[in-house]
Amino acid sequence: MRTRRHLQAQAGAAALAGLLFTLGAGAQTPVPEAPARSNAFNDPFVQVTDALPGCPVPEGPLYTAQEVRVLEHERTQHGTSCHFSGRCRLANSYLYDAEIVPRVRLYLQRDGRFGDTSVWVLGQRRIVTLLGCVQSAAQAEAMEQAVRLVDDVMGVVNLLSVGTAREAVRYRVAPPQWR
Repeated sequence: MRTRRHLQAQAGAAALAGLLFTLGAGAQTPVPEAPARSNAFNDPFVQVTDALPGCPVPEGPLYTAQEVRVLEHERTQHGTSCHFSGRCRLANSYLYDAEIVPRVRLYLQRDGRFGDTSVWVLGQRRIVTLLGCVQSAAQAEAMEQAVRLVDDVMGVVNLLSVGTAREAVRYRVAPPQWR
């Protein structure tokens, strides 16, 4: 005959076994994937130089479907206001980016001062963002000033890091499988 204490111990053991089973099964349950992200706006994003092997690779302009829906209106308004105000000859300031980024790439590659860097360039609304690694703060500043000279560039965002330390970067780093 089982005692009450014995039955409680059995019930506790069964509950513990059920919990362990559930946790074990949960460990094998696939983790839901993050929402798919893409360069839905076709923002030009290219690597310009690649001399510093260890430089953290920037993720680039990737958006979820929800982010695209939120940004569409803002990007349309920003893009056309440039034309309506008379500052842009094209109907949308984002149309310049496909022309600007290749010119920035060519200019930086031929300049001669930046061959010892690893840099990516992103173009959005005539604003060029510099991401990657350089040898010195002076080199980062010189690169920013050089890019400002490229025709149709309205501004430059300098997110360059001195050296290749991952913790020093000021941009989102691409997951390892993208490298």
